[in-house]
Amino acid sequence: MLITRTPLRISIGGGGTDLASYYSRHGGFVISAAIDRHVYIAVNRTFTDDYFLKYAALERVKQIDEIDHPIIRTALQQHPIGPSLEIVSVADIPAGTGLGSSGTFTVGLLRALHAYKREPVTPGDLAEEACHIEIDLLDRPAGKQDQYIASFGGITCFEIEQDGRVHVSPLSISTPTLHDLEEHLLMFFTGYSRRAEELLDDQRQRTEAGDEGMIDALRAVEEVGVQIRTALEDGDTGAFGGLMHEHWVRKRKRSKGMSRPEIDEAYDAALANGALGGKLTGAGGGGFLVVYASDPKSVRKKMAELGLPEVRFGFDHDGSTLLVRE
Repeated sequence: MLITRTPLRISIGGGGTDLASYYSRHGGFVISAAIDRHVYIAVNRTFTDDYFLKYAALERVKQIDEIDHPIIRTALQQHPIGPSLEIVSVADIPAGTGLGSSGTFTVGLLRALHAYKREPVTPGDLAEEACHIEIDLLDRPAGKQDQYIASFGGITCFEIEQDGRVHVSPLSISTPTLHDLEEHLLMFFTGYSRRAEELLDDQRQRTEAGDEGMIDALRAVEEVGVQIRTALEDGDTGAFGGLMHEHWVRKRKRSKGMSRPEIDEAYDAALANGALGGKLTGAGGGGFLVVYASDPKSVRKKMAELGLPEVRFGFDHDGSTLLVRE
């Protein structure tokens, strides 16, 4: 029996520029933060000659190719360690809420499979292998942010070259700034979960077609991401809050499905009650509303009145780790 723990994430700036359709032409830049909400993967040797899988569904099959779950099937095709194998997935927060759960799941599963085989693997290699499975083998319209932040953890900058190489650098912020973010960054569930693939596929198709509106919007988001890095490294969290608002305004221009009236109402209410800025996590359209609040108490009270539950969080600085080996 072994168990891995892999963090979910919130995107801080530059999200969307980590898709190949954009960075292969212009390069990309993303800041992402791993949070202390996790996906756990357990792998156990069994006494039955099959594969027993437990996630949101249950599967029991004889052959790897019979597995319905595409990530598990593909990962086991790359690492054929069965049969007589049980794989269990448990998450602190359900999928489809914009916290990068698919990338986190893939990284955590691969970390478990490497550990099972007693193979050392670096965070960079782990992230690239997860990207290869999701983007190349499964042809998902995904970027590289989720897999990399799940592997490395922390609050981290990812600069992506046109050939896909990723340069990883932890955000150079002070301890007081880190504590300020943990105190003033608030996260509320909007009540909507969604599949990000439709929004991301629309972005991919329009970018590959040379849609100037989409490309300009992504370039603007990338520029705001760079400004966010400067503000946080300077300890100017007030400027960071304002840049979050600018980032959200620019991100919304990419697609009509990026938000919805109920979410806009909640966001405006947060601004009216002490938030300096915020954004929806993930591709948009639902999930969690993250705001930087100069007055957290007032924002929490207003969001509670609107029926949006808060999820308290801190930052995860470990990335994907092996918790248990017995």
